Amino acid sequence: MNAPDPRETFRGEAQDLLEKLEEALLDLGETPDEHDLIDTAFRALHTLKGSGSMFGFERLAAFTHHVETAFDKVRKGEIAPSRDLITVTLAAQDCMRRLIESPDQDAGDEGEILARLQTVVAVAPGAKPAAAALEEVPAEDGTATYRIRFRLGPQALLTGNDPVRLIEELRALGESTVVAIDDEVPSFETLDPTVCRVRWDVILTTSAPRSAIDDVFLFVLDDMELDVVRVEADEQPRRLGEILVERGDAAPETIAEALGRQHPLGRLLVESGKTSENQVLSALAEQNHVRKEAEIAKATAKGQDTIKVTAERLDGLMDRVGELVIAQARLKQLSGQIDDIALKAVAEEIERLVSELRDTTMSIRLVPIGSLFARFRRMVHDLARDLGKEVRLTTEGEETELDKTVIERLADPMVHLIRNAIDHGVEGPEKRAQAGKPAEGHLHLSARHSGAEVLISIRDDGKGLDSARIRARAEENGLIAPGARLSDADLFQYIFAPGFSTAAEVTSVSGRGVGMDVVKRTIESLRGAIDITSTPGRGAEVTLRLPLTLAIIDGLLVRVGRGRYVIPLSAVEECVELSADDDTRSRGRNFLNIRGELVPFLRLREMFNAIDPPDPYQKVVVVSTGERRVGLVVDQVIGDHQTVIKSLSKLHADVNSFSGATILGDGSVALILDVGHLVAAGQTFDQTRRAS
Repeated sequence: MNAPDPRETFRGEAQDLLEKLEEALLDLGETPDEHDLIDTAFRALHTLKGSGSMFGFERLAAFTHHVETAFDKVRKGEIAPSRDLITVTLAAQDCMRRLIESPDQDAGDEGEILARLQTVVAVAPGAKPAAAALEEVPAEDGTATYRIRFRLGPQALLTGNDPVRLIEELRALGESTVVAIDDEVPSFETLDPTVCRVRWDVILTTSAPRSAIDDVFLFVLDDMELDVVRVEADEQPRRLGEILVERGDAAPETIAEALGRQHPLGRLLVESGKTSENQVLSALAEQNHVRKEAEIAKATAKGQDTIKVTAERLDGLMDRVGELVIAQARLKQLSGQIDDIALKAVAEEIERLVSELRDTTMSIRLVPIGSLFARFRRMVHDLARDLGKEVRLTTEGEETELDKTVIERLADPMVHLIRNAIDHGVEGPEKRAQAGKPAEGHLHLSARHSGAEVLISIRDDGKGLDSARIRARAEENGLIAPGARLSDADLFQYIFAPGFSTAAEVTSVSGRGVGMDVVKRTIESLRGAIDITSTPGRGAEVTLRLPLTLAIIDGLLVRVGRGRYVIPLSAVEECVELSADDDTRSRGRNFLNIRGELVPFLRLREMFNAIDPPDPYQKVVVVSTGERRVGLVVDQVIGDHQTVIKSLSKLHADVNSFSGATILGDGSVALILDVGHLVAAGQTFDQTRRAS
């Protein structure tokens, strides 16, 4: 196996840094006084510059150096993080991305961005000095003394952080005294050389500013304990007890008692008779245990126990699991035909293991949707600025997980929906003021689980959808008959028709009727659906209903005539029997009374042209599509089935009633019903039959 290209490794890490930089900049625009965000942005720039130079991206390093210098001024309080500075830094981030992707090509706007950056820095208002800046003031001779106590994280050595290098950098700043505290270092027999258990106390006298000390620990601040305190030099040296009390290493009463007896404190605790040696050791063991557990939890939270795997390997693993599921179904069918208890026991055990392997593999493919939401913050920021609007983006449910393939294919549809919400939905500041709304519009993205689906909502507080205009345009385009009775939910679906637009004029953002039809096709190709609700003057909400995964689903296997079909279990609500009397009474009206509720149903035998006589007692599978409940009449409900989805050939691309196929245990093929398209096709089929 060929070793990975170091430059490609850098590109992957650089993308993570650029995303972190963008997130920090956008957050800084909302909370400019958050010093942690400034530090995060500065560290990202500093790392990009240093790593870029190391891996041969010299133009990137030179360009980033100027941006880093500007943020160093922000970090030191010399200038304030203004909106203009954030805007030009976002533009610089785009330029950095291009320099990383194509280092040999001219990015085109490097000089222009740096000129803008220089102008912004030159006119930026000065920030008020922070309270911590008082510690920068040196003594009369230009020096100051600091007590520095630091402890690196347990995994510091594994991540390449060398404490000796940090100490050498501190020593380079001035006169220093270094003490290693090895109280927690275990015996040689149990020593793990990869775990850092030592902490250090450093007394440093330096003429350098306090920020120089912070710079030493710049790259390890996220996973370490650091305490820096300025020590005032007195004419009378402080006693040992005073220093211990000030540092918090001993209580005043303990020091007083020890001084009175003039014996070592450790011996006194045992000799006093108030506690035993074993009790002291037990307390220390508890302390060490709790600290160890906290360190493990902290390391896990920071992703120390994760590895990166290429998407191709995950796809290959899922393919193998799919084939294994099919083979297991074959084994289950064979064991049912053979009267062998041992074989059936093995088949059941394999079925359990395959089910667990399937769930584990599918969970590996799941990715938090927050990674998708984060992409839109920059887009909303830039689009609102271009349209002269003020829009605040909020998100909810970022931890909701979805199949990585779904997330990848979901990016473009959501871009179209968000652009339309900002352009058509959210009004400008003047119109919002006239409507009694705050000048700043609100766009909210949310995600949540609902059974085997994920619901993603895009909600704005704009003017809402104009039902009258949508109806007029739909009638004008011949999509609906004049005066046709439609609910708002059904009427709103026409905005996804090809070429449909209610915009009064074409802009650079929207108005040509291109894009929304692509949104609908993409969502339906993911076996999803779109729901729209709107309140005039209050805003609109678009909800995308998507399956958790595209690879393997739980299905309900049914028979219609001689054919077998799979209905996605997430769409199934219940199954009821259609007796001969009910069948006769329902002829001509296609409604079934289920516990006092009239539910329309479709006869799949008629839609699929089944020629065999129907079973005497047919079944009705009640499914939900959007807000509607529809019954599907089948001959037999066979049972649940782990369905490995196989795509249909190009010859069947126009058959919308089926979303794919699966292989059954006996090797035959069963088609997977697309419930949404099937219901729409059934309504058309029923209307055509009635008209004939």
